Amino acid sequence: MTYDTIILGAGAAGMMCAAHCGGRVLVIDHAKAAGEKIRISGGGRSNFTNMYAGPGNFLSQNPHFCKSALARYTQWDFIDLVGRHGITWHEKTLGQLFCDGSSKQIIQMLLDEIERAGAELWVRTEVKDLRKTDGGFAMDLEREGQRHNLSCTNLVLATGGKSIPKMGATGLAYDIARQFGLTITETRAALVPFTFSDGKFKDLSGVSLPARLSNDRTSFDEALLFTHRGLSGPSVLQLSSYWREGEAVRVNLIPDLPLLDLLRDQRQSGGRKALTTELARHLPGRLVEYLSHHIPMPGNLADQSDTALSELIAALSDWQLTPSGTEGYRTAEVTLGGIDTDSLSSKTMEARDVPGLYAIGEAVDVTGWLGGYNFQWAWSSGHAAGIAIAGQS
Repeated sequence: MTYDTIILGAGAAGMMCAAHCGGRVLVIDHAKAAGEKIRISGGGRSNFTNMYAGPGNFLSQNPHFCKSALARYTQWDFIDLVGRHGITWHEKTLGQLFCDGSSKQIIQMLLDEIERAGAELWVRTEVKDLRKTDGGFAMDLEREGQRHNLSCTNLVLATGGKSIPKMGATGLAYDIARQFGLTITETRAALVPFTFSDGKFKDLSGVSLPARLSNDRTSFDEALLFTHRGLSGPSVLQLSSYWREGEAVRVNLIPDLPLLDLLRDQRQSGGRKALTTELARHLPGRLVEYLSHHIPMPGNLADQSDTALSELIAALSDWQLTPSGTEGYRTAEVTLGGIDTDSLSSKTMEARDVPGLYAIGEAVDVTGWLGGYNFQWAWSSGHAAGIAIAGQS
């Protein structure tokens, strides 16, 4: 069988591409259903984009690469598509948009768009062999125990990265890209919890609070969550994309709290209270108890000089920790790195030296922040490749 375009991967980017590239199109995926990562996203309600998505919210060795695709298909374009399909949504913190109903609505919307475009979808299908031909590409697929020999003019790599292997992530796009001479930048787990080998926060598991996490490159003000294995929460996941092994992380437990003034005032009116008791009014009690074994907090408020209180505030606002590692691809929301952007056209997502080969979505070295940014990259890059392919006809 011959197709104009075969898209490997029926995720966000692959389905968006299929909806736009025209001609005879086949989308294949080894999973049992399309859009599995969409299905589990946003607690089942899919954080499908972010109102503030822009190039500054993405990491890449070439920070300019994502600009073209993001500008040509914006978050507002996708919001319009969602509206046309009658899907209602709401905004949470920091511009994050979620379905009022279920993430399955987004999947069905994309499936409807694929059907409208006349594209085919094969799931539970595996690539057994892939090769370049004079006219494009040829491949052997296995589907429901049967072998199929297919050919196409255009081949789109949309199989994602290595994150969440229990969902079938394999890094297949990187293997195929290497096969055709494309460069792969270093890949690592991103948007992932930190771990500490000594289990130092086991007794704090479940405690959360607003915090500022930072290193020498950036900082994020969002929730911090202590776990049995270490640290999680949005602030941790965000910073993990900018962290490297052996680096310290600075934790500010009171980023927007005028704690020094509060303690001074309370010293005047309630000086007989234990310092730890007063702190527990402003921070989680279990956390205060834990910190009292590591930071001097003796006596009552009345016993504390301004100098002592200032030293306490300094300790709470610059708690330095060195994670032993991260949870890795097992729980990472996305993969950092991937197919080198120097190998691709930023306008069309086509490989510069392999005509007809395209790479989109998480497979490419463009990684977004937490909060709907990675889906927006999938929509934008999938759209860019789709309209580029459609323009050939």
